[in-house]
Amino acid sequence: MESAILTLVSQFKAYAGNDGSASTLSRDEFHQLVKSQLSNFVKTGDPGAVDQLMSSLDQNNDGELTFCEFWQLIGKLASKEGGY
Repeated sequence: MESAILTLVSQFKAYAGNDGSASTLSRDEFHQLVKSQLSNFVKTGDPGAVDQLMSSLDQNNDGELTFCEFWQLIGKLASKEGGY
């Protein structure tokens, strides 16, 4: 599990550093991350659906995702995959 957590953190950091703040995911960074890393879990063909997903995770409505906000998605996907 430790290696999985390290992978999640490093992937978040790699995408968050592309534009704007290095500690948050912008809309474009989130789209790129989801399309590249989560395409088997999230339907990426509809950009509106990805925007809606981001909005549902963005607790403070600032248009960016912190790692804690992003982590909610990972928890939801893991729960769904595990049948919980």
